[in-house]
Amino acid sequence: MPEANVAKLSDLRDGDMMQVSVGDTDVLLAKVAGQVYATGAYCTHYGAPLAEGALSGERVICPWHHACFHVGSGDQLEPPGLDSVSRFDVRIDGDHVFVSVPDDADNDRVLPAVRKQADDERVFVVLGGGPAGAYAAETLRQEGFSGRLVMISHEDYLPFDRTNLSKHLSMVAEPDELVLRGEDFYDQRDIERIRDVVREVDAGTQMIHFANGGADDGALHYDKLLVATGGVPKRLELPGMDLTNVFTLRHIGDAQQILNQAGDGVRAVVVGSSFIGTEVAMSLVKNGCGVTVVSPDSVPLENVLGDDLGTAVQNLHEQGGIGFRLGHKPARFEGDGAVERVVLDNGDVIEADLVVVGVGVRPATDMLKGVDLQPDGGVRVDAHMHAQQNLYAAGDIASFPHRDGFVRIEHWRVAAQHGRVAAKRMLGQDARYDGVPFFWSEQPGMQLGYVGFAPDWDEVIIDGDPEEADFLACFVKDNEVLAAAASGRDSDLAAIEHLMQQNRMPSAAEVRQGNVDWAGLL
Repeated sequence: MPEANVAKLSDLRDGDMMQVSVGDTDVLLAKVAGQVYATGAYCTHYGAPLAEGALSGERVICPWHHACFHVGSGDQLEPPGLDSVSRFDVRIDGDHVFVSVPDDADNDRVLPAVRKQADDERVFVVLGGGPAGAYAAETLRQEGFSGRLVMISHEDYLPFDRTNLSKHLSMVAEPDELVLRGEDFYDQRDIERIRDVVREVDAGTQMIHFANGGADDGALHYDKLLVATGGVPKRLELPGMDLTNVFTLRHIGDAQQILNQAGDGVRAVVVGSSFIGTEVAMSLVKNGCGVTVVSPDSVPLENVLGDDLGTAVQNLHEQGGIGFRLGHKPARFEGDGAVERVVLDNGDVIEADLVVVGVGVRPATDMLKGVDLQPDGGVRVDAHMHAQQNLYAAGDIASFPHRDGFVRIEHWRVAAQHGRVAAKRMLGQDARYDGVPFFWSEQPGMQLGYVGFAPDWDEVIIDGDPEEADFLACFVKDNEVLAAAASGRDSDLAAIEHLMQQNRMPSAAEVRQGNVDWAGLL
């Protein structure tokens, strides 16, 4: 087992992290309360260097997408990314820090899991193949569930990274690259998969009824059920919505059809200027299309980022050749079989060969019987993701407690967090969702991160230059910073998530003064 002298102990202060090498293996070195730890150096999600993140106590948060790991054990504490990082032995000799790394060391570490046991007659069902369902199924086996475990999804693919459908449209040409785990992974853990449409979930009888046979003569009884069915894209009730080449985007098949129509000289119209709309517009330009974005908003992402940041995003898109028709809605789509033009509510006409409608989703809960739904179709849950007897909900459909009320947050990472909490609670553990929401977006020349939750605000305090994609913006309500958005400030945003988690955020007055040392506050 190779051992290397990687640092001087006197050069490491509490709270310091550094990346070092032992042979060909990169290692994250961290010092916490006088103890030095060594783990894999890279996040198991997309390989970000963890040394560029933030360290709070024994928790290190990834700078890119905010996965969180324990520096003592290497265990993943918060998604995204499904695996933990490896832990390596540390030896202190005088002022020298030595780290030992096995010859076959890997950065990533898959947690052990149990399989089904014949004497365990329980049936747990995960309905949904998105992040909440995928993380829940893995967690159930990791936490010792040895009964029958069934994952149901109507999609043709195993759980995949849906975020890439809009951000990197071309990836659907190789859909296996999007899949989170292969068939063998689920087989080795006895995670049974049913691909079928669920016609009805009867919460009273605890029965699931399938549209096309499914399993067990068209029905399946469960002991506990997690509903993680995600969202259904909203359609526009407009003339011409059913024309060929008018698409919504939710599944790999949707993205493949859009990609098949994209290309040099194709005139594309994107309806909607929030994250799906702006990301799809950017992807279509990369695939040679001329793109116009139509939206009733005054600037892109107005409801999430406000005027100043939305204007900066618009300018970046326009520099890349994307046009905007803001303050207007489509009135109808016209064409002879296939779409040929979009007519706006003021009568203006935009010629189009391809239309993508990205105006949000509604909760996919129509199949639930005996479950009280919220007015928007969501399922109300407590902090444990529990909805009612033996039924749990997670992800986009879950209306969960947050600050002064119940909210639904349609973020990939939140769904993954929900899935893990629900799985542990289904096993009787005292798990609860108390995380800080986080999402990320790719805009032209801008890697945007957003932490917290601010449905409205009094003020946006901006440090830096949004036009240069280098800024940190704090969203303030009643003198409290509720959320922050940033580009080019990864370590600061990671530190802010820790501070929010610990209720140690500075006041808005302190933020207004400027020059906040976010990492120092940890």
